[in-house]
Amino acid sequence: MGMNVGGNDDDMMMEINTTPLIDVMLVLLIMLIITIPIQTHAVKLDMPVNSPSKPTEKPEVVQIDINSSNVISWAGTPLANRAELEKNLETAAQKAVQPEFHIRPDKDANYEAVAMVLASSQRLGVKKIGIVGHEQFIQ
Repeated sequence: MGMNVGGNDDDMMMEINTTPLIDVMLVLLIMLIITIPIQTHAVKLDMPVNSPSKPTEKPEVVQIDINSSNVISWAGTPLANRAELEKNLETAAQKAVQPEFHIRPDKDANYEAVAMVLASSQRLGVKKIGIVGHEQFIQ
């Protein structure tokens, strides 16, 4: 198995022959690679099903404005506090056809006010929400 180059033939070879060990490890590695399931790089999305029998009606659009002094307005009417916003959101979220909510923050508004509106709407079950007016942030 081993090869002794030069030296005395009477000397015992003290090195381990690692070639069979490497062969066994390569076979095991190939078997492992073959048995690993193929990874699919896909994102599962639950898409809405459009039923042709009932007509699709456009939901109403509710504009939520946040001005530079962090005052929140519901369809043009300023709200006094967060409780009033949440009452309006809860009422709208329980409708059969939920309205679309368009949040339009001023570029000088604090992020805290925008995040508060988003957190409240998520907690109360609002599904159709978006931030509009992003063209003002382009420099």
